Amino acid sequence: MTTIPITKRGAEKLKEELHKLKTVERPSVINAIAEARAQGDLSENAEYDAAKDRQGFIEGRIQEIEGKLSAAQIIDPSEVDAGGRVVFGATVELEDEETGDAVTYQIVGEDEADLKLGLINISSPIARALIGKEEGDVAEVQAPGGIKHYEIVAVAYR
Repeated sequence: MTTIPITKRGAEKLKEELHKLKTVERPSVINAIAEARAQGDLSENAEYDAAKDRQGFIEGRIQEIEGKLSAAQIIDPSEVDAGGRVVFGATVELEDEETGDAVTYQIVGEDEADLKLGLINISSPIARALIGKEEGDVAEVQAPGGIKHYEIVAVAYR
């Protein structure tokens, strides 16, 4: 079975979502199904159909999260010591060599990625180009607009 890398923060978010699904969403949908059943004929009962669809979604999401957590390799970036190399969980400060723009990204798992928050997926082109590099190295990234060159200004593990 393959392990899925995830940061400690990402695992906590998945656990919180799982807890909410099991303790709030699941009982709520069970009540909605019971109320819809009480209305009589199920063949033309839109509330019943909607509640059953919602139940299917919730149960599927619970299974998905439990599967991810069971296969997760939880990594605490603050405990990583990669000697200044870019690894999973590292926060990397980059400078675009062409424009001089500075950006900061943290390399995270698929479920945690959110570009607006500076969290990039480990399998994204930019993360793959950065992995293994060190401060001062230049990463070449194949972007939709062509090849971009980023200098690694700083690498942190937090």
